[in-house]
Amino acid sequence: MLGTGLVPLLPCFSQEKKQKDERPNIIVVMVDDMGWSDLGCFGGEMNTPNIDGLADNGVRFTNMYNAGRSCPSRASLLTGLYPHQAGIGRMTFNQNLPGYIGSLSDNAVTIAQVLKSAGYNTGMVGKWHVSETPLKEDQREWLAHQRDYSDYIAPSQYPTAKGFDYYYGVLYGVVNFFDPFSLVYGDKPVKEVPSNYYITDALSDSAVAYVNRNAKLDKPFFLYLAHTAPHWPLHALPEDIDKYKDRYKGGWESIREERYDRIKKMDLLASEDEFLSKQNPDREWMQNKDSVWDARAMAVHAAMIDRVDQGIGRLIKTLKDNGALDNTLILFMSDNGCSPEVCQNYSPGDNDRPDMMRNGEPIIYPKQKEVLPGPQNTFASLGASWANVANTPFRFWKAKTYEGGICTPFIAHYPKGINMKKGSVYRGSGHLMDIMATAVELAGARYPERYGNNNIIPIEGKSLVPAFKKGKREGHNYLFFEHFRERAVVSGDWKIVAPNKKPWELYNLKTDRTEMHNLADQYPDIVTRLNQAYDEWAVRALVEPSPK
Repeated sequence: MLGTGLVPLLPCFSQEKKQKDERPNIIVVMVDDMGWSDLGCFGGEMNTPNIDGLADNGVRFTNMYNAGRSCPSRASLLTGLYPHQAGIGRMTFNQNLPGYIGSLSDNAVTIAQVLKSAGYNTGMVGKWHVSETPLKEDQREWLAHQRDYSDYIAPSQYPTAKGFDYYYGVLYGVVNFFDPFSLVYGDKPVKEVPSNYYITDALSDSAVAYVNRNAKLDKPFFLYLAHTAPHWPLHALPEDIDKYKDRYKGGWESIREERYDRIKKMDLLASEDEFLSKQNPDREWMQNKDSVWDARAMAVHAAMIDRVDQGIGRLIKTLKDNGALDNTLILFMSDNGCSPEVCQNYSPGDNDRPDMMRNGEPIIYPKQKEVLPGPQNTFASLGASWANVANTPFRFWKAKTYEGGICTPFIAHYPKGINMKKGSVYRGSGHLMDIMATAVELAGARYPERYGNNNIIPIEGKSLVPAFKKGKREGHNYLFFEHFRERAVVSGDWKIVAPNKKPWELYNLKTDRTEMHNLADQYPDIVTRLNQAYDEWAVRALVEPSPK
């Protein structure tokens, strides 16, 4: 556990302060690669009572979109822009085009910078992943903590250089949960962690400590809590895995059907017709020779989410204890759909993927599923079949622009500011870039035209506050998506989607939310209209020219 040893002391304030600022605190919680229906409040079987409690006393958004992958989604959330405008149209490598520089653009501002200028205290805990990640000649040793460099990334790209007063977390995308690479406090590397360290607990501890320090000060705070879970590697604590050791032995077909039934009973996706998309890939559990390994993999995935929920429970209790819960907006979401990646087939030692632990012991990427996932000397992932279950009832997964990739489970909890009935479901569309506009409105802040010496791209997001207060809002006429040439446009009930280098498909999301009936041949005029809108957006939003 992190404890409070790494938490800085804030300056004392005079007792002769003005009346307490009544603007709300804002907490944004993002998890990594969690499926749309993993949470209990979205139909899942996992034990998530604390997050479910936020939904029961707040609002679930069932039509909230992300940018399809970790770093682009985070760039959109932080800046209120499309990811290409923020500089991260792909990954965190500089491809020398304005939309693909691999780090946050100087022509974008973060929520922290805007809220800090409006008088908020600003803190971040967790995964950054919006900075260019350099490669070293001795990358393998560096990833295993056996080489020491002064900075993991350029100092100008640290969270503390982007408006955050406080930061504790990891800068890279993939980490060992028991001994993470690129862990920093402020802008200083954390060179060692305790033997019982587990990053989900450490991040929760740090978030709780941050709230305890800030909740009773004379000005509001903004906290961005970005968990690394449940992104691979499948690392979890034994006591959490044990809760789910038998839960997934029935296989992906039965779990998916159970989730679908609960989603229907919850009326999350209002439809009189059947809307469970076809199992993808089409594979039967009874014919799966690796069923023991696969059941364990999903149990570890569930355990990782369970541990996040435990931390959210402590965060909620801390807000209550400080009398701050009612006037705090909590937004909870995932950065994209669950991942189908088979990281066992990746090349260990490349990019941010270590091939050994700190003591030199090799990390096993179990290509033949020869060791069970869970411990820190194994790097394993779920694969496509379980990812498809995690994203029930949608098709596909992370990095695709079908609903299974770009639709995020989204919860808003704000007792003092949400007028909708507790436990409501909001079906209007939105995007993670709307969080900036929401924060700006609630803070009474001004989104700048210039910041420092740079012109700032006008905000793309739209505030969610009208939805909170009235149960409806004027949303986006169009929402656009592009990632590695996976493209989509959402406009009202219509959506066009084009897998890499393939023609546009057309779906009516009102009657076919799970994209099972391609209507492109029936309504070519709609395809043409949305395609034209996409082409215009691509130029404006720095999507073209796209790197090869």
